[in-house]
Amino acid sequence: MAPEHVAYGLRAQYGMYVTPETVVAWERGRAAPGTQELGALAGVLWCSPVELLVAATTLREHRIARGLAPEDLARRVGLDPAAYLRMEESGTWRGNERQTAALAATLGLDPRALLTATGGDGKLAELLRDAATTRWQAYVKPVVKLLPLSRQAVENALQRLHTDYHARMAATSSWGASGATGDAGRAYLDEITEHFWAAVGP
Repeated sequence: MAPEHVAYGLRAQYGMYVTPETVVAWERGRAAPGTQELGALAGVLWCSPVELLVAATTLREHRIARGLAPEDLARRVGLDPAAYLRMEESGTWRGNERQTAALAATLGLDPRALLTATGGDGKLAELLRDAATTRWQAYVKPVVKLLPLSRQAVENALQRLHTDYHARMAATSSWGASGATGDAGRAYLDEITEHFWAAVGP
């Protein structure tokens, strides 16, 4: 279907005035359809909304892929719909541990996908760097709040990060005269998130 045909279908079937230029912008990734537009677009193209999403990464995309209205998802995770929508629009999740676990279960997200969808990648990296370089025990609860992982799994992973980081720092300190002191530790911290997922395991 040409963009003109899609725009006409949206207008004729759903009463949405969308220009062919807007359809082209959607196709090229310069703009994104809203929730209602995506549902209508799927109807015009005879497919499901999830087929129009290349790979869901945001909360909104995962919710739409599951065919859930914002109110339904909010109810399932125990949030006020307005509060949930604010989180979805800002891309920053502020739910508690129970709500985070319910969100992951409802949307079928593994911990890594959940972290990306809730905008927690940067926060996790910051927590992990602090856990590796200081007292790791203080960071168990904040990490568990971000991810639906058992406390034991997080404790084991943080302890391993701490041990591995300090082993690298101890090894380089004995070679201080070479000018490379701290390089191994900095390199380890640069990849801290990957080290964490390796420590957590499948």
